[in-house]
Amino acid sequence: MLTRLTSAAAVLALCAGGAFAQQTDITIGMVLEPPNLDPTGGAAAAIDEVVYANLFEGLTRFAPDGSVIPALAESWTISDDGLTYTFKLHDGVTFHDGTTMDAEDVKFSLDRARAADSTNAQKALFAGITDVTVIDPLTVQVTLGAPNGAFLFNMAWGDAVIVAPESVAQAATAPIGTGPFKFQDWVQGDRVELVAYENYWGEKPALTEATFKFIQDPTAAFGAMMAGDVDAFPNFPAPETLSQFDADPRFSVIVGSTEGETILAMNNKAPLLSDKRVREAISHAINRQDIIDGAMFGFGTPIGTHFAPHNPDYVDLTAQSAYDPDKAKALLAEAGAEGATLRLALPPPSYARRGGEIIAAQLRDVGLTVEITPLEWPQWLEQVFRGKDFDLTIVSHTEPADINIYARPDYYFQYDNADFRALIDELTLTTDPAKRTELNQQAQRMIADDYVNGYLFQLAKTGVANANIEGMWENSPTQANDLTGVRWTN
Repeated sequence: MLTRLTSAAAVLALCAGGAFAQQTDITIGMVLEPPNLDPTGGAAAAIDEVVYANLFEGLTRFAPDGSVIPALAESWTISDDGLTYTFKLHDGVTFHDGTTMDAEDVKFSLDRARAADSTNAQKALFAGITDVTVIDPLTVQVTLGAPNGAFLFNMAWGDAVIVAPESVAQAATAPIGTGPFKFQDWVQGDRVELVAYENYWGEKPALTEATFKFIQDPTAAFGAMMAGDVDAFPNFPAPETLSQFDADPRFSVIVGSTEGETILAMNNKAPLLSDKRVREAISHAINRQDIIDGAMFGFGTPIGTHFAPHNPDYVDLTAQSAYDPDKAKALLAEAGAEGATLRLALPPPSYARRGGEIIAAQLRDVGLTVEITPLEWPQWLEQVFRGKDFDLTIVSHTEPADINIYARPDYYFQYDNADFRALIDELTLTTDPAKRTELNQQAQRMIADDYVNGYLFQLAKTGVANANIEGMWENSPTQANDLTGVRWTN
């Protein structure tokens, strides 16, 4: 009897100890699987959603409130003429393979990103750099050809992270960075696994393991959350079920804003869409609120240009492209485009697939024929983004403050306007905040006047998490699932 009691007491003690142990692993749900894991060589937002601030770091980074704060750069000074930035790096930083990160790696990374043969998706971020000089192992000097009021902002993008020449070749499939988590495994089609890096230079995260689980189907995402197979889904694909999570004390619903301008992108070089009247007609055929209600279940803010409504420089231009099917029909008749056929290519996210069906019906109502083609993400990147083989597509541009993409004639929607390029050049050189506001607002009006794309809504951040998790981002100043401040409360 004594033996049985002693054994029972031991089991009870073990169970009690286990019950109160702090959980340090987390499983994060994501809709899209990244095509690779190298943020310096791919355009997909899903790459940064895994690696930004977790695995890779830049000289600067975005804080949860969107401000730019130091990262690998401990501090910096700017010359009086605004042309020279001298960065002081943190001491004791190592890559996940144990090699030292120093000024030579910064020079390599920036020179690689701005090289003529660079495959960086945001190469324009580095275009103003004329020289990168190593002063000493912890000091690097970056010289610009002209002042750039957004340079520190640019260096916070995922595309500007620091990589090492010894390991960059494997970054797509087995990345090595300097962040608090290192790469463990990638089971393609299922998950990416990270583990805490024991020699991280900065504050250690509370988590020791993180798994990013890819679940594209909204029903499956709902089931995974309910079953506890996923601990948090920062960008939940089934907003129609959020009320169920909100009523369940096991979960917390996190609703915020993103940098994602969701647009009906138009190929401005396609024969039919090269006519501004047709683009304007399409814009007036769209009922934004129907799309927000039908595809996003009410989550989303209408936009009339490519700029985030929460940005203080935003101009509300929604009235300029207000829903007006009669005007749309008249413009199509004027352009001789009645009954024309347009190809609508839809990537996997639910906002695109659901929104695409609604938009196709709205365009058919004004006399256009719409052929829908669903594409998987790699197909979309190859056919639409790189190949420019499309008429219409729907996508959220989640990069921060990215109206400058309209100054790139070779960008996938192929808008070519010399006046707009000159305006963005002036904005780049401007450091005065009031003048930058004025130029930002001019840029918004110019692309709205040209009806470059159909501007739909600012993507809301609708997330679900276990109620015992804290530290998840409410808003998304960049496309990231930053786990550096995430912890379990019991």
